[in-house]
Amino acid sequence: MSKIPVHLLKERTNLGFHLKRLNQGEIIKDYAEILKAHRDDHYNFFIQENGSDLMMVDFNEVRLTGNQLYYILPLQVHHRILKDVVNGWFIAVDTALITAECRNVFESSLLLQQPYTLSEMQSKQCNDLMILIQEKYLQIDEDVFQISSIHALLQSFLATAAGCYVGYSGVNIKASRLTQLTSQFKALLVKNLCLKKSPSDYAAMLNVSEAYLSEALKKTTGFPVSYWIHQEVMMEAKRLLYYSQQTVKEIAHHLGYSDHSYFSRSFRKITGLSAVAFRDQYRK
Repeated sequence: MSKIPVHLLKERTNLGFHLKRLNQGEIIKDYAEILKAHRDDHYNFFIQENGSDLMMVDFNEVRLTGNQLYYILPLQVHHRILKDVVNGWFIAVDTALITAECRNVFESSLLLQQPYTLSEMQSKQCNDLMILIQEKYLQIDEDVFQISSIHALLQSFLATAAGCYVGYSGVNIKASRLTQLTSQFKALLVKNLCLKKSPSDYAAMLNVSEAYLSEALKKTTGFPVSYWIHQEVMMEAKRLLYYSQQTVKEIAHHLGYSDHSYFSRSFRKITGLSAVAFRDQYRK
């Protein structure tokens, strides 16, 4: 593919979310698209009741087994590896519907987020909420509060999911000034990584000093601003090298490097491989 496709939630629904019940043996109409590597502009949540599923998420294999919860962040490149359809639920959610406190939990992982094994009570709570959301969505009556009711139930699920992960990840659910600043920085980084690569640029956009921003990132993530900028840029480079047909020079220019040789040197320094070697290795 020339570019990594991005699936937009607004093309599926105007409600801010899309819910689907997954039943074993059911044929999904757009399964060919699910199997292809792509990004989504929204969160994806999976509640798996039984069976086994395997996905590739940003170069990491993620296996889901029975009674597990998992989510994929916006713009993470992913695709299904197994073709078996399992029992459970899938729900896509617009980022705007997720509170800052919940996003703080979901986006706090230093490494790739991991599947969470639900307790019997947690599994029942999630399943009950999905059933209520589905029933409310399918109502034909003209209830003026229908959307508000659905969104309230959706918020309950998101809070339940965040509650599962808050202890799992060890993050403080209260959005302190430092965690808020970290979340704002990460959001800006995703949007601006092709244009801005200096810590001072992000500090200016956030109206704080570069030293304060770096200290905030160190305290909340363990790494300074420059580390996260380099990691995000190189992860995007890896995605384009693996999933697109763009040349190394084209990728360098896409990522905002006027000197593709400098990009190649930076890539080798951070990853330990040349860009060409990385593409050859992962495409075998």
